[in-house]
Amino acid sequence: MSAALRTFARGGGLTLLWRGVLTAALVCAIGLLPWLSRTDPALTVLKARSAESDPTPQALQAVREQLGLADGPLPLLGRWLGDLPHGDAGRSWVSGTEVLPSAVQALGASLLLMAGALAVAVGTAMVVCARTLWLGSRRRLRERGPGGTGSAVLAALPEFLVASVLASVVGVQLGWLPALGWYGPQWMVLPSLALGLPAGAVLGRMLDDLLPSAFAEPWALAAAARGIPPRSVARQALRRCVPGLLPSLGLFVVGLTGGSVAIEQIFDIPGLGRLTLRAALAQDLPVLQTGTLALVLLAAVAGTLARLAARLLIGPALRDGALHSLHRTTPPPPRILPLLYGALLAAVIALGLPRDPLALDTGARLQAPSAAHPFGTDSLGRDILARIAHGALTTLGIALAVSAAALITGVLLGLLPRLSGPVVDTVNAVPPVLAGLLVTGIAGSGPWTPALAVAAVAWSPLATHTSALLQQERATLHLTATRALGADRWYLMWHELLPAVLPPVVRHALLRLPGIALSLAALGFLGLGAQPPSPEWGLLLAENQPYAERAPWAVITPAAVLALLGALAVTAAGGVRLPRLRRRPGTRRGTHTGPAAPAPERPGPDTRLSPVTASSISPAETP
Repeated sequence: MSAALRTFARGGGLTLLWRGVLTAALVCAIGLLPWLSRTDPALTVLKARSAESDPTPQALQAVREQLGLADGPLPLLGRWLGDLPHGDAGRSWVSGTEVLPSAVQALGASLLLMAGALAVAVGTAMVVCARTLWLGSRRRLRERGPGGTGSAVLAALPEFLVASVLASVVGVQLGWLPALGWYGPQWMVLPSLALGLPAGAVLGRMLDDLLPSAFAEPWALAAAARGIPPRSVARQALRRCVPGLLPSLGLFVVGLTGGSVAIEQIFDIPGLGRLTLRAALAQDLPVLQTGTLALVLLAAVAGTLARLAARLLIGPALRDGALHSLHRTTPPPPRILPLLYGALLAAVIALGLPRDPLALDTGARLQAPSAAHPFGTDSLGRDILARIAHGALTTLGIALAVSAAALITGVLLGLLPRLSGPVVDTVNAVPPVLAGLLVTGIAGSGPWTPALAVAAVAWSPLATHTSALLQQERATLHLTATRALGADRWYLMWHELLPAVLPPVVRHALLRLPGIALSLAALGFLGLGAQPPSPEWGLLLAENQPYAERAPWAVITPAAVLALLGALAVTAAGGVRLPRLRRRPGTRRGTHTGPAAPAPERPGPDTRLSPVTASSISPAETP
């Protein structure tokens, strides 16, 4: 026991040290941001204090002397780090106020918003997988056809578009709920919906991907044979699947806190995301460093709690190798829906390519859809169909490349959880806009800057998903039996683990494809990549958003095409699978690195309850 505790303590100490190194590197990179961006921080701070200030040499020199900029970035960072243990995070370079009280207040608002959004996300996820739970608990999963279209559309909708619609329609036109400010529980409803609905759709799709295999496990068959109520079976199936999603849920928690910049801007919420963004744009280093450090600490706490909760839910089955695999029941192959969605998307692109996306017609501004302009025109009279079609070539091409790079990176790092765990928590704590600013400072501004910025953070949820699935797959009875027959680690990895883990991770990557496409264009709109009049899809949404009430088609059509891409990605991913590698019957044993894998578990009516859930079914539930 003492040796095991020492081993655990040594591993935890190394992880803590690695996490501290990553946090220090991130804080140092942020401290160098003004100098990396090759701009004069004194000029930026002077303009942030007052836009009308005349940047004379005397005024700039006064700012440098006041802030100590003449000493360089390293002395500034050293003084900030030295004062931080004493509870002093410095003063804002722009407002002159204490940083720590404002950061704590902003963190409190963000945590309240995160709690509301998380409640909405959990409710949405349960709605998405409700049909699978009902059919599975009654042993009727064969009746489930290809679904997920509604959740795919919801997951593909950009958060700022959902927020704009809710604020203008529910808040302003109908007047049901307040749309601006942060003064009480009523002001939490609309921003929580805008943040939680897309996140819940993604979580629901991931949970719905695991449930069929849980209902096919021996314990579920035995429970049904013994007459246990369907509600109890459904509850145990949820308990069986949730541990694999808890690490991803931890990432969502941090993303809902620091990545909700657009929502906080639209609803005027004084949160940590908006505070960090404004500090980054104004190069207010004390505020930016404090906000980023708070997000990193929150990410570390959320990730640690998620991993501990996963271990507690599974229990000793994870330690004893007594689980059944959740990834041997492959989903049904895709049917007609992917072909239909793909044909619709291809038709839109084919109809718009012959049109000129840059042709201006000031006499046809914001025209409704017609025969001449099937999708209408924008505020400059440009044909929206043409801009959507031409923007698809660059947006989808770069998004596919970034998604493929994120998938490969996520899987490779997910196979090394002790190395990648702290990296994932640190990377996930960086808001996408701040990541874009850091990449711009290092690589410079250009058409590939958004791709580099998104690729730098897009792999983290895939790595977390891979690590969680791999941990459970290594504790399966099937793998324990194969290892007992003499298989080495490489045989287990190539023939057992990867074929079981890769398909759900690939489906997860495809589910995030529309979000990556939107993030690329959104960073371009912020000046970190392609500039107008580029017809990228995110630019179309951002440019036409101010005219949503007067010309709703200018926003609805790009959002509909983006949702169509999400539906295509999810339905096409429904049949993603990887064939299991097996030794041919005539092959000699010496020609492979391990024994042939045993046949997968085929539960029969006489199988016993799995240890992971047998103890969870109380005797009172049995007839």
